[in-house]
Amino acid sequence: MRTIAVIPAGGQGKRFGGEVPKQYQKIHGKELIAYTLEIFQRSNSIDEIVVAAQPDYFGLLNELADKYRFTKLKSLVNGGKERQDSVFNAITSIKADQEDLIAVHDAARPLLSQAILAEAIKQARQFNSVLVCIKARDTLLKGQDFVSSFLDRNEVFYAQTPQIFKYGIIRKSLEDAFLNNFYGTDESMLVTRAGFKVKIVEGSVLNFKITTRPDFELFEKLCGVL
Repeated sequence: MRTIAVIPAGGQGKRFGGEVPKQYQKIHGKELIAYTLEIFQRSNSIDEIVVAAQPDYFGLLNELADKYRFTKLKSLVNGGKERQDSVFNAITSIKADQEDLIAVHDAARPLLSQAILAEAIKQARQFNSVLVCIKARDTLLKGQDFVSSFLDRNEVFYAQTPQIFKYGIIRKSLEDAFLNNFYGTDESMLVTRAGFKVKIVEGSVLNFKITTRPDFELFEKLCGVL
């Protein structure tokens, strides 16, 4: 059984701003996506990495692969208009067995620990589909201008990545979604919609996604202390 990391990196990072998408901006002289790719390069459980990106950045990604010796980065595929399109392009480009594992991880989550990645892969081998999450800790409520109701935080989680699935499951779920013109916010939504159970694996607050400028500044500071 192989484990293949899929990194959707086709986004333009409009909420972040800047001349280039956030995943290619530098922190301490190193592109953000390089920090993320390094996690999977170092993992003994990962056999291959596939990145879905805009073709304009293929040259840069190849340069990073050479510079940082990302020997597991085997292919670059065209990123799509939406995240789901990028993941589908990557999945359909892979030659994999039905039982192989596909670990989808955001390009802008550069602080995934080796321990969480290893545990998620271990759980995926047993349960077929897993989602890394953190449990909500604050009071949660619904409303607009005024509070209308409260949610039980013991039943609420914040989804993270990686999200890991058997190849046959994620491919079928993506194909079903496109057949019905359905777009989800992440892969676990598509897999659940297709009728598969997804096991929850505990994540970490450090495994946050860099979306805004303050997120970027926080990561920049953490790089100096971690």
